[in-house]
This record gives sequence, structure tokens and C-alpha cells, in this order.
Amino acid sequence: MAIESDVLVIGGGLAGVTSALAAAREGASVRLVTYKQSSLRQASGLVDLLGYVDDEAVVDPYDAMDKLHDEHPYRLLGRDTVRDGMALFDDAVAGYYGEHTDANALLPTHGGTVKPTARYPAGAAAGIATDDRSTLLVGFETLADFDAPLAATHLDAAGAPFATDGVTISFPGDLRADAKVTRYAKLLDQDSDVAVGGRIVGARTALADRVKAHLDGHERVGFPAVLGDDHTETVRATLEAELGAAVFEVPMGPPSLPGLRLEDRLFEALDEAGANFEAGNPVVGFEGEDHIDHVLVDRKGATVPYSADQYVLATGGLVSKGVESTRAGVTEPIFDCHVPHPADRYDWFEDGVFDDHAFARFGVDVGPDLRPRDPQGEVEFDNLRAAGATLGGYDFAAEKSGSGVSIATGYAAGTHAVEDLT
Repeated sequence: MAIESDVLVIGGGLAGVTSALAAAREGASVRLVTYKQSSLRQASGLVDLLGYVDDEAVVDPYDAMDKLHDEHPYRLLGRDTVRDGMALFDDAVAGYYGEHTDANALLPTHGGTVKPTARYPAGAAAGIATDDRSTLLVGFETLADFDAPLAATHLDAAGAPFATDGVTISFPGDLRADAKVTRYAKLLDQDSDVAVGGRIVGARTALADRVKAHLDGHERVGFPAVLGDDHTETVRATLEAELGAAVFEVPMGPPSLPGLRLEDRLFEALDEAGANFEAGNPVVGFEGEDHIDHVLVDRKGATVPYSADQYVLATGGLVSKGVESTRAGVTEPIFDCHVPHPADRYDWFEDGVFDDHAFARFGVDVGPDLRPRDPQGEVEFDNLRAAGATLGGYDFAAEKSGSGVSIATGYAAGTHAVEDLT
């Protein structure tokens, strides 16, 4: 007997969760199934809408959408739908800034670059690159992913409008070099006792004391994004009080605590909306031709049918295996949706690392309704929509548009799915 719902969303990343949330908030019975852990934990926690067009930095993402080609997901949806998707995100996720303006904010990264982004966690707010307050970046000896002195040098070379210095210190508690980022966060969350110079103090005070020796009048201090998990605001406030300076987190690469925090908030919102979700069980096939009757889910070796009136495909792109490539070509593995690509593999890429590679835009071809289309432009399934990195026609890495496209197309897919319920 099939497990039934009104809307079945396949994929647990930002696009899938947004789609499920949009549909559930409209009153539909929604189930989300995902095989792997959410890709959000690999993300920086920043929400990029549109950072670059033709290698030029974008000030206002909405104005810049007119410069994109006609088949870009933003052009297919229209600016109003993109705004509605971002409004859903703002309403669902507490503790994020940026909704007060259409303009991108500029945030420093762990590599010492400046990144345009549309939404950012409260913990990163004091690090805005347009703020001219002098800044001390602090790295930890056991956290090799953030070289604070090098990042400071890069920011200076890039012309950041503030004086920047960097220092590397030993994290209190003498963590091992292979300690997970969650270990740093836990020590600060619990303000665990650590031994410092023959006395026992809380980890937050111990960390502040080690930074004070290098503060030298800097007005704000940037740490790697490990300042707690459950109590990050309290940790940051304590450090600010101890240091007498503004404190912010610098977005890091994977595994990312801000990404994990964002994942938690989104799934909490999904739970509050009444949606069901499950992880660890892959969708391995389907039944139907022009209309999907049900999909087949592998649950510990047993193939179980999951039935819905409407389906949303949000399994990701090449990196997430939502789109797969072999010597024979590029395919979408669940429904075999059409993925446009050059027949000659040598046309998939260019010689230069930063050239305009065709593979960066591989994905399912859709129209404005987000329904996958075959090579003749005809809709493949009347009750399937695709969203997020599963879509083709845009280069999220070059554009810095991945989160925005996922939110906008996820919102549209979930909303349209409810409109089409029979």
C-alpha cells in the first residue's frame, strides 16, 4: 500500500525544504524525502541572491536580473516571484539580516575576499565590509581552515575601507588539530571550565583573555564561525562585553556551523507547518508515463511506493548527483528528465580554470511553470516540477546565485503544486 500525500518533495536541500514549506503553509499534505543529509551543512550560511553578472559585482540583485538571459530561472519566474520566495524565507527563519534593503551586503570571507550576499546571520552583521571600524581577525592554531593574518592581508590588498590585522592564537582547552567545529562550539555554548595559567575559568573568558593581548584598540573582532551553536548570541554578547569591541563570525567552508544552524531553523519551520520528512531512503524509480502515479523508495532493501498528486524534484546538480554524467552523456537519474548538453564531451568545458564552462549550467530544462521539458520543448510529466540546482541554465558559482535560485524556484514549485491539486 502506497504512502500518500498531496505533494511529495524529493530532496532535502534549500530548494526542497522551501518547496515543502511553501506547499505546507498553503494547507497541503506534504512529505519530503531525501537520501543524503542536507547540503545546507556544507554551505556558508549566507544566502546569496545574485552577486555577479558578466563578472561585474551586483549592487541591487533585482535590478540586475534584467541583464540575465531569457532562460535563466530568475527570468522564467519574474522578480515578483523571487521577492515572494525571499519573503517566505524571511518569515520562516529568525536571526537573519538583509530584508530591509534590496541592495547586497558585503561580507568578508575566511579567504580574505569580500562577498556580496542578500541575507546573512546576525552573528556576521558586525563584520560588514562597508563598516570602517578597525578590525582584528582571530584564528586558532588547531583550525587550519582560517589563516587570520593571511585573510587580513588579502582584505587590505583588496582595498577594504578599514584597518585590518590578523592573529593566530591557541584556543582555550587545547583542542586537537582534528577537532570538529562542533567541539569548539560546545565548549563555548556550555562555557566549560578550562585551565589557564594555574587557574580554572570559563571558556568564554579564557578566549577573551587571549584575544585582549592582541586587541590594541581594534573596534571589532572577527572569529571563525564556531561561536556556539545553541547559544551563539549569548556567546557573542559575552565576548563583546569582555573585549569592549563588536564581535562577529567570519563565514567558513564546510563543515559549516552557520549552515547547520540554518538547516535546523528551516526544518523547525517545516515541522511547525505540519509537513512530514524523512532522510536516508533514496527514491529509485517511478511508475507512470506522462503522469507520475507513484515513486519507489528504497527502505532498507524494501521498495515502497510513495504516492502523491504533485511532485517536486529538488535533488541538486552534478555535485549532489541530482544530475549525473558518464561518457554516454548527462542524465537526471530518477525520472530521466532531459538535460541539454553538447554531444561532444570536449565541449563541456574550456581550457582555463575560470573560463565559462558549459558543465556549470547543466541541469533539467524547464519552462516558466518549472515543469521539465523534453528535447522538443514538450512537458514530460504533467504533475512534476523541478527546483534548485537540479535546474539548468545558470551558473550559481560564478553568479553567486545558488541560494536565491533555490529559494525562488522552491517557493514557486511548492506554490504551483498546491494550485494544481485535484
